[in-house]
Amino acid sequence: MATFTGAIGTGSKWLLDKIVGVLAATGVNPNFLTFLGLVVNFVAAANFALGNFRIAALIIFFAGFLDILDGQVARRQNRVTAFGAFYDSTLDRYADMALYMGLLVYYSVSGRTPYVVLAAVATAGSVMVSYARARAESLIPLCKVGFMERPERLVLLIIGGITTRMGAVLWVIAVVSTITVIDRIVFTWQETKAGRTIPGIKLPS
Repeated sequence: MATFTGAIGTGSKWLLDKIVGVLAATGVNPNFLTFLGLVVNFVAAANFALGNFRIAALIIFFAGFLDILDGQVARRQNRVTAFGAFYDSTLDRYADMALYMGLLVYYSVSGRTPYVVLAAVATAGSVMVSYARARAESLIPLCKVGFMERPERLVLLIIGGITTRMGAVLWVIAVVSTITVIDRIVFTWQETKAGRTIPGIKLPS
């Protein structure tokens, strides 16, 4: 089994390298791939809104592949920039919210108010996980504590779409995201209290 999974990993890496090489050779701007990933996620969100959960899950999987490609192509072309990282993170947030909005529309049209509230809480939790880390890392060197990062959330949405058990998935995202935010608040408090802050930061007076 180890040999089999290793072969799959090696084959996947070889295929990814080939695709990255072809795209890099075309001179395509990595930021365009980032934008394309956002558009694909919008298509997935539309399918969520229409109740096509399995189709949406497959589209999210493809969008995740694009999300890997943009960074790889940027590195292959030596076009890694601070703006590119900012642009990628910003569009990722829009992509995340679009997916949840699709679910909000679906549950709202279906008249399933409890699920509307649940999807809204999951949306807030997902946004706050990213915000808590970004804000913390403006004060301390690193804040990666907690579990529910974007890749985990996307995998859960894919599982929920394929199995059509999205309610359970949203519960997991809502609860674990909230726990992750609390964990990051506590961690940042401990780090700042211990004086392990970024040199030169200006704190409110």
